[in-house]
Amino acid sequence: MNFLALIGGVVLAFLGHIGRLTIFTATALSHCVRPPIYPRLIARQMIDIGYYSLPVVGLTAIFSGMVLALQSYTGFARFAAGSESAVASVVTVALTRELGPVLAGLMVAGRIGASMAAEIGTMRVTEQLDALTTLSTNPFKYLVVPRIIAGLLMLPLLVLVADIIGVFGGFVVSTYKLGFNPAAYISNTYDILKPLDVISGLVKASAFGFIIAVMGCYSGYYSKGGAQGVGAATTNAVVSSSILILTFNYIITELFFGT
Repeated sequence: MNFLALIGGVVLAFLGHIGRLTIFTATALSHCVRPPIYPRLIARQMIDIGYYSLPVVGLTAIFSGMVLALQSYTGFARFAAGSESAVASVVTVALTRELGPVLAGLMVAGRIGASMAAEIGTMRVTEQLDALTTLSTNPFKYLVVPRIIAGLLMLPLLVLVADIIGVFGGFVVSTYKLGFNPAAYISNTYDILKPLDVISGLVKASAFGFIIAVMGCYSGYYSKGGAQGVGAATTNAVVSSSILILTFNYIITELFFGT
């Protein structure tokens, strides 16, 4: 009976977290479409999420493109002569559909999601959120909404830049190390690239930006227990965001390309 009680407690706690997260998300979305909106706070979050995340996303993208080109060439060379020409196709499709959005989302989750949870969690344990309510300032309007809007807007731009940098990295390795003709490589890239590939990646990026912002704010908003609670909230924000990014990556891919 103690074992069954333990399982029941875990299930009830999990369902409680799901319900609280659902209510938090619905409340945040309702505040996103109702005034007042703070443009200055949104702009500051856009700079923090987009501009300051650009170096880590760019480095991740360019080295991913370079490694993908090198590994694709090595793999194709084992099967049939001449199949190495498909390297440009593999690099372009893989980056725009999958690697660009997923890697950018995971990098931003590690950087921004943790920052959001730590900042809002510190405000929670030091009672600054209660002070905002006392001053007639809605914490959702002041803290959550700017981060959600900034995440929705900036992740697609980051992914678009990551796609370009990643394809360029594959081009550099293919032409300077593997001996590909630059004009032929660029031509193959243009031939294989379809608008749906880019659009699906940008849709994923918007969903990932929303997930990162919601989980970061949610983990910080409900943190408790002082410094230890803030640390736990930071960890939960990164882990939950990463898991949801991988989960929704499959769901969105199935919606776009499933048969």
